[in-house]
Amino acid sequence: MGLLPKMAVLVATLLIAFLGEFSVVRSDPNSNVTNVLCNGDVYANDDPFAISLAYVVAELESVTSSRQGYDCRNISPYPNAFAYGHAACNQNLTSSDCTTCLGAAKTAMFSTCDNRIGARSVLVDCTIRVLVVNNGSTAYIGEINWGKKHGLFISSRSDRSKSK
Repeated sequence: MGLLPKMAVLVATLLIAFLGEFSVVRSDPNSNVTNVLCNGDVYANDDPFAISLAYVVAELESVTSSRQGYDCRNISPYPNAFAYGHAACNQNLTSSDCTTCLGAAKTAMFSTCDNRIGARSVLVDCTIRVLVVNNGSTAYIGEINWGKKHGLFISSRSDRSKSK
């Protein structure tokens, strides 16, 4: 083997090793549905809550991936029917993967809980939940912890006030 083929093999080996150092491993978010829960109460299509809900969900879907920790809480600006929402993603995701996962969570939530005043959709890598507050009464309150182990805790407002 001459000098030129040996040099070509050496350059190719070094190039592969060099590029291997800068390779990025990318995977899609795990958007398998863990569970979807719906509040039993429904709202009518002409209910002002529908506008509030649409606002909150759109905001959560577009903003969460830009927030530190991929954790966002939101309230609608419409005082005649407040809607609250919370969305979170696994912090190991990229920003675009968080947005993709929340889109899947929203689809799962609305396909299962159409016209419900409260709903929660938990996927393996993200979650989204919404609720309405009428006359000081909350449909439900839930907390998501995307720490070392994905966990879920749900309590009602009355449960919280009893524990304080």
